[in-house]
Formats: sequence, structure tokens, C-alpha cells
Amino acid sequence: MIRFFSTIGGRMLILVGGVILLNVVTMVAFYTKSQEQSILSQNEANMGKMAEAVSHGLQSVMLGGYADIAHAYADGLKRVRDVEDFRILRMDGNEAFQDNKTIHDVNTRMGSDEFQPRKEERAVPVLARDDANLKKVLQDKKTSILYHGGDNKEKKLTFLLPILAEKSCYRCHGKENPVRGILKLTTSLASVHEAIRATRIQATMILAASILGSLLVVGFLIRYSLVRPIDRVTSAMAKVAQGDFSQQVPVMGMQELERMASSFNVMTREVLEGYSHLTEEQNKLTTIILSAREAIVVSNAAGVVVIVNPAAERILEKSDRELIEGGFLAVVDDPAYVRAFLDKNGADMPDTLVYKDRILNFYAATIQNKQGVTIGSAALIRDITEEKRLEEALRLMSYTDKLTGLYNRRRLEELLSGEYNRARRYSLSLSVLFFDVDHFKKFNDTYGHDMGDKVLEVIGHVAKSHFRTMDYACRYGGEEFCIILPNTDEEGAFSSADRFRERLENTDISGMRVTCSIGVATFPEAAGEKWDEFLKLADNALYEAKRQGRNRVVQWRAGMTGKGVQ
Repeated sequence: MIRFFSTIGGRMLILVGGVILLNVVTMVAFYTKSQEQSILSQNEANMGKMAEAVSHGLQSVMLGGYADIAHAYADGLKRVRDVEDFRILRMDGNEAFQDNKTIHDVNTRMGSDEFQPRKEERAVPVLARDDANLKKVLQDKKTSILYHGGDNKEKKLTFLLPILAEKSCYRCHGKENPVRGILKLTTSLASVHEAIRATRIQATMILAASILGSLLVVGFLIRYSLVRPIDRVTSAMAKVAQGDFSQQVPVMGMQELERMASSFNVMTREVLEGYSHLTEEQNKLTTIILSAREAIVVSNAAGVVVIVNPAAERILEKSDRELIEGGFLAVVDDPAYVRAFLDKNGADMPDTLVYKDRILNFYAATIQNKQGVTIGSAALIRDITEEKRLEEALRLMSYTDKLTGLYNRRRLEELLSGEYNRARRYSLSLSVLFFDVDHFKKFNDTYGHDMGDKVLEVIGHVAKSHFRTMDYACRYGGEEFCIILPNTDEEGAFSSADRFRERLENTDISGMRVTCSIGVATFPEAAGEKWDEFLKLADNALYEAKRQGRNRVVQWRAGMTGKGVQ
């Protein structure tokens, strides 16, 4: 029952029932009040007519000369049903026919003893001489109607009728007083109130029947025309909430319900279309996330990880459970780094880090909605270990001579430019060795280019193994080579160059031996405005070594021009 009244049908029934109850109660109250007034008015009219009839009858008795039976006439009326009191009063409020005063006055006026006096006299005051109602009747000469008494069972109705003097009365009573007396008639209203009570009971029964019938009719109409269509809509909405977006409801009933049903059908169609589109986009996004080679980790506004793709588990070497339990900030085991990255939005933050022997490219950002409220964070992590390896390999390829494995000329120029500028800026020692193979052209012509390539390859191998790791061994071009020796003075450069010359001379190359001539230039003893001028001085020293007979090391000195033996 309680559940029923909590429904829209029950509440509408209560509301409509309340309105009906109010209207019916008002109508019944008005009807009952009208009936009560009608009953009271009817009773009043009937009793008034009876009082007038009694008054006329009394006057007839008196005018007929039967005054002696007037008292008996009055006493007889007291026994009439519903008449509680009937009295004839003189103008002073005392009951008439109880003494001889009127008889003496009449006999005196007529001059005879026409009326015999009573043997017993008594004064019976009924109304006080100054009673307001008595005065009003005497003054207005009109009937006064009084309701008085206690509750309904004791309430009474009293009529005070003036007995007016007529010409026929002047003979006995004179014409000084226009009112000869007052007729007082008192009746009980018990029967009247019993009729009113019966009317009220009848009205209450009509009220109850009307309300019950109205509620039944209204309840049926509400159920059929309102609740059932709404139930269909709510039932369909419940199914929509469970994921069934294909629900449609019949468009029927009242205009408002038709609009509601039409709006619901339009809504479900749009929701179904939007859901289908959203599902399609979600499937696309899921496919992208799951198939992405990059690690994707997403958190909600509270920092709880909600999305982890398989690539994240593979790259970070953690299970999705470990990533979720660790939280977003611990995704790469460095919460301070991730927090700083988010706070600065990546600005001035290194985006490459080494994690578990992997080189990772890291990017993270805070996600906000259109209102600027943070709704989560996302991290995109790429494993660039292989890329870095390939990048380094490409870099080496771009800087390395394929045949000898030494730095090529382009790299030579970059390295020597940087080292020469640094030496000049900080007044550091810098040496450069410039050498070539003795009689290489003749050797090449005699043994062929393949053998020539073999010689160059061996020279490259010997150079890489002989010089320091901080030194740069480069192929200048053809059979010419250059070795850059940072922080190396003349003595150190000459000694290193001569040891290399001897090592190369003692190296067996397919049963053959080769020699080289080396020119050495050392900063600051040898200097130029630019690095290429400095290298030219080493080249001049190389030509000097060739003039001196080859297979030797020559330190640059002023005056070496670089012209001589080829």
C-alpha cells in the first residue's frame, strides 16, 4: 500500500482525491447547512402559524364573552405535542387569568358584576416588567421570535405575539392600550434537531459514497489514460538504462503524453545512434591503444591508473596490476620526475631516460575539460633503444670511412675545427699528424687496386689500435690520413707518430710491407687563423719528410713551404 502511494498514480490519486474531497465536503456542508436552515425556517413558520391561530382562537373566545373559559383554553394548549409552555401574559409580564384585577376593571367599566371574581388569586410572574423582549413586543406591536436554551436536545423556540385591541374590545377594556396582552408560546426543538441529525447522516453517507465512487472512477481513468502510458515509458527507460537502446513506446493518449512518448522515441533513436557511434569510436580507440607499439598509461583525476595497454607491460616490464597499484607517478619508478614533468608540461625537462637497460622517450600531460578542471593524466612512452642504436650506427656511417673504419674527411673537419677553437680559447696543446703511404701509386699500379685497398684497410686497423681513445684517427682522402691528438705537445706528438711509423713498417700485409711519411704540427708552436691553416702546416711538414727520403717523422718548423717531392 505504501509503495502504491509512492508511485505517480498513487500520488495523483491522492491529489485528485483531495480536490474531490474538498469539493464534495464543501458541497455537502453547503447542502447540509441549507437543509438545516430550511428545517429551522420551516419549523419557525409552522410554529408561527400555530401561534397566530391560537391568538385568533383566544380572541374569538374572548369576544364571544367566554372569558371564563380562556384560561382553560390556554391550559389545554400546554398539552399539545412539542408545546412546552403556553401562557397569556399581561403587559407587566405576569400570567393572565390568575387574579381578579382584570375582572374588577371590566366590571367597573361596565357598571355591573357581569364577570364573577375568582375565589383564589395568585400572582405568576413570567417575564420581568423591564424584560427587553417584552418591551420590544409592546413597542413594535410585532411578534418576537427567540431561540434559547443549552445543547440541541434542550434548545427551545419561543414566540411572543402581541394581542392587539380591536373595536369590539373597547366596550370591556377601553381603548387606552392598543395591546391587551402577550401570547407566549415555547416549543422544543428536539424533533427539529433530530431531523437535522438525520439530514447530516444522510449527507455524510452521500459524501462517503460520492468520494469512494469518484476515487474509483478517477483511479481507473488515471490508471488507463496516464499511469499506463507513463509505465510504458518508465519501463522502456529502465531497459535503456540496462543498455537496450532499441526501445520505442506507442505514441497515444493525451497530447502531453504523446509529446512525451514522441520525445522519448526521438531520444532513444539519437542515443542509439550516438551510442553506436561512440561504440565505433571506442572500438577504434581500443584497437589503437591495444595495438600501439608505444606504452600508454592513463589515470583519472585522483591519480588512479585506469588504462594500461600491452605495450606498457612489455616496455616497462610490469604487469597491469603492478602499474595500477603503483599509481601514475610511479610509472617509471621516479615520482619526482613524473610530477615535475606534469607541473612544467614537459618544458625544460629531459624526455629521454634510461630505464631497465632501455632508452625510453617519455611524455606526460595533465588532461583538462573545457572548464579547466583536471580529469586525469596520460603518459606516452616509446622504447627508442633500437632507434638510438640505429641512429648511432647511421651517425657512425656518416662519419666513418667504409674502407678503413676511420673517421671520414667531413668528420675530420668538424673535429679539428672544434678542437682547434678549444685549444686557442683555453691555450691548450693540440697536435695533428698528417701522413700518407710511401710510393702508394707505384704500389697500386704493381699489385692492383684490391691490394691497395687491403693496405689502406690495415693502416686503418693499426691506427685505431695504436692511438689513444681520446685521439681521432681520420682518413683525409686516397692514401692520406690525419690523426688529431688533443692536449698533446710537440714531444708527445713526435714520439707517438714515430712509434706508429715503426709499427706500420713492421706490419705484414699479405707478405708485403709498407712505410709512411708523417708530418707533425703542434699548437701553439704552429698556428693559423683557422683550423685548415693549421692542418696545412702539418701537410707542409709531410712534404718535408718526403724530401728527406720518406719513412720518417718531421716536426713542422717555420720556413717549410710544402713544395717538393711528390
